[in-house]
Amino acid sequence: MKTHLLLAAGMAALLSCQKPVASTAASAVQQETFGTMPDGRAVKIFTLTNANGLKARVTEYGAILVSMEVPDKAGKLADVTHGYDTLEGWLSNTSYFGASVGRFGNRIKDGKFSLDGKEYQLATNNKPGGIPCHLHGGPKGFDKVLWSGRAIGNDAVEFTYVSPDGEEGYPGNLTVKVTYTLTADNELVWKANATTDAPTILNIVHHSYWNLSGDPRSSINDHELTLHAPHYLPTNSGLIPTGEIAPVAGTPMDFIQATTIGARVNAGTEALTFGGGYDHCWVLEKGEGVKPAARLKDPETGRVMEISTDQPAVQFYGGNFLDGSVSGKGGVKYGHRSALCLETEGFPDAPNKPAFPSCVLRPGETYTHVMIHRFSVE
Repeated sequence: MKTHLLLAAGMAALLSCQKPVASTAASAVQQETFGTMPDGRAVKIFTLTNANGLKARVTEYGAILVSMEVPDKAGKLADVTHGYDTLEGWLSNTSYFGASVGRFGNRIKDGKFSLDGKEYQLATNNKPGGIPCHLHGGPKGFDKVLWSGRAIGNDAVEFTYVSPDGEEGYPGNLTVKVTYTLTADNELVWKANATTDAPTILNIVHHSYWNLSGDPRSSINDHELTLHAPHYLPTNSGLIPTGEIAPVAGTPMDFIQATTIGARVNAGTEALTFGGGYDHCWVLEKGEGVKPAARLKDPETGRVMEISTDQPAVQFYGGNFLDGSVSGKGGVKYGHRSALCLETEGFPDAPNKPAFPSCVLRPGETYTHVMIHRFSVE
């Protein structure tokens, strides 16, 4: 694998594409109280630090990634995610910053689906283009509940949540586990698995907002993005897939080669007009197991994030709905396109599209979703 040339000689082992040298003793997971829920329940926060100085903070509320600190090419650490400084901020989170969302991440047309001959009506808590749909599990999805967290060894934290039958309109009692692992290879691994006692639908998604510059006031339009995806899902004006799987070739949706995000975001095509920019599902190259999904680079700092997954698609959202109304970490108001999301996932509206990969989970089966973020510099 290509080894990147670092400007700081001492950083060569820290964040090159070669496997870094681990210390002789791994850092223990640190656990603290983050605050209390409105009903008085305590909320824990955990800090994962690897031998190379990378640091991830995760909390029981929403199984959220609170922050991710990674160095730039000069060795300067910075948090590269949007979010809040305190639990109180996260309790008011309306943008799904850092969250584990579900039961069904992304959108479902009209909030309706049929399963085994029975019709289900979910909340319609989003209406892009004035067209109501169900988004990210509903008004109180997995991002707004208190999970139970515990450290696993020296490099991981496991969160558990039991979603009761009928919660947000979904059938089946569902037991969910989300695990964050920070490896010696500078990988943040997010993994979800779930089991159910009745047929249900499932698409659990990790929803961090990234700005690799480390400056949350800057735009991500100068970031360079690669998507290992030869096709995408066109949508209607309500951002619901039409059912077509369209080639990206010759369109502004083509990120097969590294492309600056802002280069074509204002191209005026139907897809970009509907989304107010990029907010679409890209269909990944076919392959078994975990495969490359995306690569993001900030040319100024040299930070690189590579994402791989076992899912069939990735949603690239360019922060189009950020408008400066949310005050985040350090009181910074998060402006238009000041961060982006790369959410590996099943297809949006899959319950209503028989030709899409199935999102149905049945008793005796185990749902799994692996998402690996690998950080380096060049």
